[in-house]
Amino acid sequence: MPGAPHPHVPRTQPPDGALRRVPVQQRSTERLARILDACAAELDEGGYERLSTRSVAARAGVPIGSVYRFFSDKRAMTDALAHRNLDDFVDRAAARLAEPGTGTDWRGAIDVLVDEYTAMKRTAPGFALVDFGVPGETNEDLADRLPALLGDRLTADPGDPRLRLALVVAVEAADAALQLAFRTDPAGDPRAIAETKALLRAYLGTVLDRPAPPPAHPPPAGGR
Repeated sequence: MPGAPHPHVPRTQPPDGALRRVPVQQRSTERLARILDACAAELDEGGYERLSTRSVAARAGVPIGSVYRFFSDKRAMTDALAHRNLDDFVDRAAARLAEPGTGTDWRGAIDVLVDEYTAMKRTAPGFALVDFGVPGETNEDLADRLPALLGDRLTADPGDPRLRLALVVAVEAADAALQLAFRTDPAGDPRAIAETKALLRAYLGTVLDRPAPPPAHPPPAGGR
């Protein structure tokens, strides 16, 4: 069975205050990427408390002034890394959903999203510590991107306020459940991951499996 068309989910700018300057030239873009790569590696090695702009500059091979050109402090730097993680997750999930054999059902798509998150949690540098950043902010951002990511698999009106609320609740619930999975097992407890998928399918089914309302019938001729 052919995969679904690759959905276009636009990337968004990092949150206000994360970047002092948005790179325009390719050279600046590459330098920013090196800084964020170095930040991720430093987080994996020493954690947030030992992270410093100086150590990141040294690892990235750039002057300390280049770091401050983009970031005011290490918090802004980790915020930008978390935002990049979210963009990378959406890109990876979109590519997986476009592969042949993924089907067109929203339940299968939810499994793919969970699988991609857990894969990044295990392998993406810095992701185990900061993943998408502050949940209350980035979970709303992810929920807003899900309708475009799910595309034709979505069986509800993307503009329905109840759907938007359900997606926010689902993302928050998944975040909490998967944190538990990785708290009990550094590689992710497979039982907790399976339960997370079952939880999401059951809850989202209350919104995505509702029958469509019957069409409105015009009033009888001559009626008021």
